[in-house]
Amino acid sequence: MPKKLLKRYIPDPAELRKNKHLKIFARFLEDPNLFHMNRRSVSNAFLVGLFWAMIPMPFQMVPATITALLIRGINWPIAVALVWVSNPITMPPMFYFNYLVGTWILGEPDNSPSFEASLEWLVVLAENNWLHLYFGSVVVGVVSGVLGYLAIRGYWRHYIVKKHRSRSWR
Repeated sequence: MPKKLLKRYIPDPAELRKNKHLKIFARFLEDPNLFHMNRRSVSNAFLVGLFWAMIPMPFQMVPATITALLIRGINWPIAVALVWVSNPITMPPMFYFNYLVGTWILGEPDNSPSFEASLEWLVVLAENNWLHLYFGSVVVGVVSGVLGYLAIRGYWRHYIVKKHRSRSWR
């Protein structure tokens, strides 16, 4: 089930290789491990994708792609898709939370402007409190990536055990 469900939404590798915008990655897209669908590759994709989703930077898909290319055994389409957890709607509250985590861990007071769910507010926060924001983002990124990794590993194992048990009764 997890494999079939995910394969339904993952683009075909041959179509991606033909895409004119991805021509520069054509050599790397030949690697079948980038599209492999197993418990290890999908859970690694969750680790990488959720980590990069928490880092406040433009074009988060690029470092997710580079990470997937450098570290073999990561399902590239899933890692890139998970980066979109942070989008213009979710960014302000996510990054404000990351900032609060950073100030809490560093033991410094919160001196941010009053919270506003806008990208302008996020820019002001990043300019004035970049250390707290990025430190908190790395911590939250690691924690959310590891939790995503463990959740997928656990769910996949649960599904396989359940499927195996249903077969053994027949």
